Amino acid sequence: MEEIWKFSTYLNLGYVSACLEHLLFDHKYWLSCRLVEDTEIQVSVDEKHLETIYLGLLIQEGHFFCRAMCSVAPPAEKEGEYLTLCKKELISVKITDSESEWEGMSLVTGQRGLVPLSALEPLPLPFHQWFLKNYPGSCGLSRKRDWTGSYQIGRGKCKAWKEYEREEKDELNFHRGESIEIIGFVIPGLQWFIGKSTRSGEVGFVPTRNIDPESYSPMNKSSAFFSDEERCSLWVLGSDRKAECASFLHTLAHTDIASVYRLSGFESIQNLPNDLSASQPEGFKEARPSRAWEEHQAVGSRQSSSSEDSSLEEELLSAASDSYHLPEPDDLDDPELLVDLDTGQEEEEAENFAPMLAFLDHEGYADHFKSLYDFSFSFLTSSFYSFSEEDELVAYLEASRKWAKRGHRTWAHARLCFLLGRLSVRKVKLSQARVYFEEAMYILDGTFEDLSLVAALYTNLAAIYLRQRLRHRGSALLEKAGALLACLPDRESSTKNELDVVAYVLRQGIVTGSCPLEARACFLAIRLLLNLGRHEEVLPFAERLQLLSGHPPDLEATATVLSFLYDKKYLPHLTVASVQEHGTQSGQGMSLPIWQVYLVLQNTTKLLGVLSSSWGEISALACPALRQALAACEGQTSWSTQRALCLILSKVYLQHRSPDGAIHYLSQALVLGQLLSEQEAFESSLCLAWAYLLASQAKKALDILEPLLYSQKETESITQKGVVHNLLGLALQGEGRVNRAAKSYLRALNRAQEMGNVRNQAVTLANLGHLTLKSWAQQPAKDYFLQAIRLYSELQTSMETDMELVQVLLWLAQVLVHGRQLASGRLCYEMALLFGLRHRHLKSQLQVTKSLCHFYSSVCPNPKACITYHEHWLTLAQQLRDREMEGRLLESLGQLYRNLNTARSLRKSLTCIKESLRIFIDLGEKDKAAEAWLGAGRLHYLMHEDELVELYLQAAIQKALKSEEPSLALRLYEEAGDVFFNGTRHRHRAVEYYRAGAIPLARRMKAMRTELRVFNKLTELQISLEGYEKALEFATLAARLSTVIGDQKQELVAFHRLATVYYSLRMYEMAEDCYLKTLSLGPLQLQSPKEALYYVKVYYRLGRLTFYQLKDAHDATEYFQLALAAAVLLGDEELQDGIRSRLDHICRSPLWHSSPSGRSSERARWLSGGGLAL
Repeated sequence: MEEIWKFSTYLNLGYVSACLEHLLFDHKYWLSCRLVEDTEIQVSVDEKHLETIYLGLLIQEGHFFCRAMCSVAPPAEKEGEYLTLCKKELISVKITDSESEWEGMSLVTGQRGLVPLSALEPLPLPFHQWFLKNYPGSCGLSRKRDWTGSYQIGRGKCKAWKEYEREEKDELNFHRGESIEIIGFVIPGLQWFIGKSTRSGEVGFVPTRNIDPESYSPMNKSSAFFSDEERCSLWVLGSDRKAECASFLHTLAHTDIASVYRLSGFESIQNLPNDLSASQPEGFKEARPSRAWEEHQAVGSRQSSSSEDSSLEEELLSAASDSYHLPEPDDLDDPELLVDLDTGQEEEEAENFAPMLAFLDHEGYADHFKSLYDFSFSFLTSSFYSFSEEDELVAYLEASRKWAKRGHRTWAHARLCFLLGRLSVRKVKLSQARVYFEEAMYILDGTFEDLSLVAALYTNLAAIYLRQRLRHRGSALLEKAGALLACLPDRESSTKNELDVVAYVLRQGIVTGSCPLEARACFLAIRLLLNLGRHEEVLPFAERLQLLSGHPPDLEATATVLSFLYDKKYLPHLTVASVQEHGTQSGQGMSLPIWQVYLVLQNTTKLLGVLSSSWGEISALACPALRQALAACEGQTSWSTQRALCLILSKVYLQHRSPDGAIHYLSQALVLGQLLSEQEAFESSLCLAWAYLLASQAKKALDILEPLLYSQKETESITQKGVVHNLLGLALQGEGRVNRAAKSYLRALNRAQEMGNVRNQAVTLANLGHLTLKSWAQQPAKDYFLQAIRLYSELQTSMETDMELVQVLLWLAQVLVHGRQLASGRLCYEMALLFGLRHRHLKSQLQVTKSLCHFYSSVCPNPKACITYHEHWLTLAQQLRDREMEGRLLESLGQLYRNLNTARSLRKSLTCIKESLRIFIDLGEKDKAAEAWLGAGRLHYLMHEDELVELYLQAAIQKALKSEEPSLALRLYEEAGDVFFNGTRHRHRAVEYYRAGAIPLARRMKAMRTELRVFNKLTELQISLEGYEKALEFATLAARLSTVIGDQKQELVAFHRLATVYYSLRMYEMAEDCYLKTLSLGPLQLQSPKEALYYVKVYYRLGRLTFYQLKDAHDATEYFQLALAAAVLLGDEELQDGIRSRLDHICRSPLWHSSPSGRSSERARWLSGGGLAL
């Protein structure tokens, strides 16, 4: 049920679409500004169906809240058992066994009884169900429902359409048609608002039902904020972290290019993120909010409860934690009451309390009273700082109250009662506090000159009534407190228990169906809970407020809260989504965009699961936010922040091998750096040159570096000169100017030796080694690499140096393997892999693993080791979330396991192939998916699971046919036939795939070579199946095709097979003719022993055929003599002896003497004579 609530909320907020974009789009999408702007995912759901599922779960749970669809009057005979309900009244329902009635409790009266099922409608919004369960209490609407309420939030002046005579002193008298000035706002759903009579000037509560809703100025219907100050109270969540966020950005943008040499080709190691698999929240290092924010967050986390005991416990805990610091008088801005407690306070002389009474007896509101009414009890540390103990202050205030009462000082008396009441609440003496607050209310007698005091009094007293369940004593006061709480803008909270009153107002909004009132109450709840530090309770209210808000500034303010809360709850997808949805329009200048960028950078890192490191890996998902922040900064003069953003963006593009994008932003960084200082300009120039080198634009890099080197002649920085020389060497190497590159490297090496910088020396030696390696000077390259490795071994271990060492080890391994020092080369590869594993650096592991797979597959074949490293490669692909690479590796692993040809390896191969099939289907790669279907079918055949073979082969072919690529379908038809052709079981099934599938497609595509190859396979298959008549048909067609193609070798093969078929059919003269045709297609001079052996076999076959089948001894002798000649050329003595013995046998046979000469001229020579074509 909660999951449906979350899903529907995120769907309506637009976060589902954004989260799907995070999951489905790769880094190429996020790097392209145009794609991000032009593309979006839209998700639609059948809301009625979703609502039906939710209501079904509610009924299954058995306890939920409903609304009465009509008035219900109980039968006279069952008046005590049934509830009396008004239309739209809220009822808490518990399902019973009865099919027609359930148990219910009215939230208006609190009465319990049975309610007819037909009169109930469950509240469809999950938020309403959640709120009414977690914040239980009654609703305060009159059952008479004799008021209409307004339909829009209003302000300005209104007209009374009905006369009203007040029932309480705090209410306003007015006549029909009288103009009333609205103090604050009118909110639909509330019974009261505060108004001022333009006739008499009096201020009081005005019943909403008595005014014309068309007479006042309407405000935005869904706005929950009544002023910019209220909206800014939520924006401050990010603004107070401005310095921290800016510091984080500058740290992330930091580069050491001005002091550390760059390694040739090192971008291949550093261009991908670090370990993506490490998900350890406890060790996750991320930039945290400031300590002050953490301390503020830690204040209070308990949810308010309807239980008196739990309320008292909460008050005691909060009171225990409310210790306050007493600052020095110089630190205070408010008026101080310097009271000498030793000058006769016990005598209670009036003159000792005169300062206090004079201070508090001001008529109406004054700025210095603000500390008396605020949430934090700041008057304890400002106006009354001289009291070291709170009990002393209470005694002093109590005595002052007595003197104020005697002196008829109304305002002082009321304010003293209010302060005493607040201190009583602080000590959890609620009944005593109630007495003080009621006395203050009685004293004020309905005056509104100090509206802050009135609002604080009503709210505090209403909260106590709710806590002590005394609603019957103050139902009207609750309604009026709700009006003061909701209708007055910029009002500060004065008590923690105010949440009870806010909840009461929100229940009122739900009962009346007033979205403006509900939105206003949600805002008040958010602000109060944030002040209390109860962040875990804010999220439902913030999400609901976002859904109710329709005004763009309101959406931005609430989105700020949501981003903050999602980040606190470790929901990175939602954090990024909320920033993306509403992160671009900020009315607060730079602070909010920078804070949003900070959130996005932190949470995209969480999405990857990357451990924080000094390299600052950045997800491409952060690019849109970075670009938006950069655009927001361009209109301002913060060049430093703009440059930091440009450098971060360039890092992202370089990280994902998109140097063109990096060049764009580094060009901007260079312009900004020139505006800042020479050092920033120098660093930006080096970064831009490095980006050009990575983009293989060495000429442009030279255009930057050569003037930069000239400008460095006047500087004393040896390291900076060395850095420029090293980059210049890389640029010259890219241009192919080897000698000049070597000189630049040597100059850079000399500068590093001057400074004693071991790392820079190692980098330069490695660059020299790479330069000589490219020039095929293996031994010098090896020497340079070994020197570099020795220097790296002297350095203190760090990720950066170890990754450079990995690259050097790879180069050294390449040299050693080329020199056939395989054991040493393998050792270098494995050492490099160990360094990558040590730092859990994926890119280095990926490169080394690729090299090891090649080593064990091609250089030094070892199937088991090759499988081991392919499996590690697969793990890296999964951690990198590269689905395409993962699919291809699974395909390769399946082939490797199949080559082992054991029952276990075949099963593993099948698992790999099927997993690759899922991936290729997800990626939409139809070709690869079809091949995977075929591979699975082939494996099922090898595993003797014949019932599944046809299923997978047909699926492969159907997939290929749907792809509308005939060449793929042709290839798969042939390979499907090969499964049976190359097997030992059901070989006849190959005919269907060859003849009915491959041949027609080949003819349609005019792929004659493929057609010839298939006919050859059909011929061989029919020969093995002893279907010689069909074999003759296929062999004849193959021979005809080979003649058309004109490939002499293919023609030879086709006629040889045709001769074999004729021989099998005992058509010996035709067989002789075909064999002679094959010999005529051979080379005039033998080129290899294989050709000589072929001649031996064919002539030997002709000799046997002529002697035994055609009974021609003389012609047989000639054939055997030719075979002997070919055997002599072959040099096979054993073969020669066999042929000679065969010749001796013929010469001694009776057939030799029965005919004086051969009869070959009597036999037909259609083919070998060239007189008749097929």
